[in-house]
Amino acid sequence: MIIRKTRPEDILSVMEIYESAREFMRSTGNPEQWAGGYPPRELIEGDVRDGHSYVAVDEGEIIGTFFFKIGDDPTYLRIDGGEWINDEKYGVIHRIAMKYQGRGIASKIYDYCYGIINNLRIDTHKDNLPMQRSLEKNGFSRRGIIYILGGDERIAYQKTE
Repeated sequence: MIIRKTRPEDILSVMEIYESAREFMRSTGNPEQWAGGYPPRELIEGDVRDGHSYVAVDEGEIIGTFFFKIGDDPTYLRIDGGEWINDEKYGVIHRIAMKYQGRGIASKIYDYCYGIINNLRIDTHKDNLPMQRSLEKNGFSRRGIIYILGGDERIAYQKTE
């Protein structure tokens, strides 16, 4: 498996993976996190233009996608019920989705990002239990509650040395 930046010609495959991820979340008791077709194609196109969208490719097939950026994330400025491990420069992972479950794709994505910067932040919905388990299994620690732009709560995680 390789990880590379998303290309414009990958967007259709990426959108199909997000649809599959929404179905998986609904089937595992998390119907609200990406309801209403989130993330929209326009957002992904912007991520590709900005160089923050990535894909995981195995034998020519796109099997995972995610947003990755080094730098401050405005939704992480406020954290309730806990605190960040440090205030050092960090990488942010958002909108991680896989075509297949149970193949270790998420672990490889985390490792890829950690290999670039060893201070990562990520968040997930309270009902996204598979993601919470994945993060904890891969060395992320629960840090508290953050609020996304609509005001909804998310559980914040961090992994650092």
